[in-house]
Amino acid sequence: MNRTIYEPSAYTFQYRNTTRQEVSGMSEAGLFEVEGTLRGVGIRVPEAIKQCSGISLYGRCVKSLVFSTDVAVIRNVDADAVLAVYPFTCQPAITQALLAVSEVPVLTGVGGSLTTGQRAIDLAVHSDMQGVAGVVVNASTDPRTIAGMAERVDVPIVVTATKLDALVHDQIAAGARIVNVAAAKETAYVVEDLRRAYPNLPIMASGGPNDETILATIEAGANAISWTPPSLQELERRVMNRHRQKNDLTFFAA
Repeated sequence: MNRTIYEPSAYTFQYRNTTRQEVSGMSEAGLFEVEGTLRGVGIRVPEAIKQCSGISLYGRCVKSLVFSTDVAVIRNVDADAVLAVYPFTCQPAITQALLAVSEVPVLTGVGGSLTTGQRAIDLAVHSDMQGVAGVVVNASTDPRTIAGMAERVDVPIVVTATKLDALVHDQIAAGARIVNVAAAKETAYVVEDLRRAYPNLPIMASGGPNDETILATIEAGANAISWTPPSLQELERRVMNRHRQKNDLTFFAA
């Protein structure tokens, strides 16, 4: 049986040289990267975060979580997941909006100092039904509330910890499956204490302001790092500065 050999046409060679190829290539890790000419990754998480071991969340390896509820940031960041916690009571409409724009798993806050008891449990159930990948409760959440959630939701309960004390032990015993450490400058030390007490517990933690603090937190035992991106105002300022510099160079070149 004869096989027809396809010969590339002149159009093929011309197409290969278009600017579309400039947004594709191989990364340093040997991973092929393909992006659009307009819709690319606008915000990249720090490279140091890639040194995490990661947490397998429904078959997805999560090393980085962007700490944000801004839909523009969430849509344009390369984080593995979204940590959507805000200082108001959880609102299903907000959760639905975040899920609609996010292309990665979303973990949303459902319980804290304002929202407690049965309402927190109900919001956790509702968020689970909406499709979140995890529900987050703050450091002061009663272990009985966590136990009530654990009976009703299938997604993991993430408890925030600022230190390792008796309450955290009770919260883990009640059903928290992931601990999110947010202890400011003491974060790495709290992570180290938790890892010593719970060798097999998934731990995520805030990474701090730079690569040095991120790496220290990872070395202490964190499996994933949450990262706070620059504000949209700061990002807009950077873009405008680049445009001004480009325009200045064009003017002088002319």
